[in-house]
Amino acid sequence: MTSIVLIQPEIPGNTGAVGRTCVALDMELILIHPLGFEIDDKRVKRSGLDYWPHIQLVEFASWEAFIAERSPRRDQMFLFEEYADRSFYEPEYPRDAYLVFGRETKGIPAEIVEAHRGQLVGLPMRSDKVRSLNLANTVAAAAYQAVKSHIDW
Repeated sequence: MTSIVLIQPEIPGNTGAVGRTCVALDMELILIHPLGFEIDDKRVKRSGLDYWPHIQLVEFASWEAFIAERSPRRDQMFLFEEYADRSFYEPEYPRDAYLVFGRETKGIPAEIVEAHRGQLVGLPMRSDKVRSLNLANTVAAAAYQAVKSHIDW
């Protein structure tokens, strides 16, 4: 199963929308604490609508706890940053990929980026007037790209 990993998300509506995408694609949603909101925040559930009970949600106290428990292989990990040198269109995503996203305001912490620099990918943007895309939109685009070869339509 492909998993979406949100490191310290700050905006409850984004997390709710990401959860909804996870339900649509039968993906696991992994949240790395601390969160910028309470998980039972009404805004999370409003964005996730009535799909929230169907989310395969796993929470970890820290990135280190996630790594220790899951022990992801390097070829499973894809860290999404706008300054990545490689497009997210390039990799072949395994069925058990971890698609990793950072905080809305700061991205993935520098120490995690440094430890996984070879796994950085980004969504291409044609305009130089946009610094970054909304987290929920980025996750949706990445999730569909990652599973495109694994889904029978």
